[in-house]
Amino acid sequence: MTGRDRLRELLDAVLDEEHGSLAEMAGGAYASPYHFSRELSRHAGEPPVAMRRRVMLERAAWRLRRGASVTDAAFEAGYDSVEGFTRAFAKAFGQPPSQRPAGHWLPAPNGIHFHPPMSLWVESGSRPAGGDVTALMVHHDLDDTRALLEAAKGVPDEELERVRLPEHTILTWDGPDETLGQLLEHLVFSKEVWLASIEGEDVPPSRPRDVVSLLDRHDAVAPRWLAMVRDVERRGAWQDRLVDALCDPPESFVLGSVLAHVITYSAHRRELARQLLGRPPGEGDPILWLRRRLEEES
Repeated sequence: MTGRDRLRELLDAVLDEEHGSLAEMAGGAYASPYHFSRELSRHAGEPPVAMRRRVMLERAAWRLRRGASVTDAAFEAGYDSVEGFTRAFAKAFGQPPSQRPAGHWLPAPNGIHFHPPMSLWVESGSRPAGGDVTALMVHHDLDDTRALLEAAKGVPDEELERVRLPEHTILTWDGPDETLGQLLEHLVFSKEVWLASIEGEDVPPSRPRDVVSLLDRHDAVAPRWLAMVRDVERRGAWQDRLVDALCDPPESFVLGSVLAHVITYSAHRRELARQLLGRPPGEGDPILWLRRRLEEES
């Protein structure tokens, strides 16, 4: 049996729903608990109990995003009480499960994650934070957008719609960017509409752009956007062309240029929104963002 097959067998033993303890996992892999723990730690760089706990929390986050109750997610993840699950979830994701996280992956030392409905996703390699510039820029864009939406929660509706940048338009087909509300809405809608083009869906309908609605929309589109980027990266398809039938007449776009387009104009809008919110200059610097993430993971 090759090392790669053995790792798959070890991971299957970790993931099996009937294996709630180290002894049960080891039995599923036909090994003693000591040797099972030692072998998995050597192959995957993570003890089996810690890996199962993390993967099951990722699964719980995915279930919550799909509408499962906190109680159901807690017991499906193997917790004896909702209180214990809530504490573990909040510690891992930085927010209680009732808030429904934007994504379901947690930091992993080995690139091994839960993949729905009940599988594992093994990334091509464990990359150090900051080592993949594309991933860094995509994650930073999503995190910074959400931070700005959170900061805008206390802004009255009339202030959101007050013209602060007269006659300001960033992209003609998006319409004016004269108000804070327009800037924030365009940050979310740009990903919604490009995903619709890539996935062959209809143009997203017009929806409310109050801050609570925008947060809900952002939290819905963010994991789909990340999944699209990961899929294109996995397939090495950044040079593929998208014939966008949502345009009139239809236009052709290279996928890599679409991502560059979204990140470029998102960065511009985020800085304008930051100024209108009165946030400190430089607050959205990706250097500071990555430094904070590394500190949180250490």
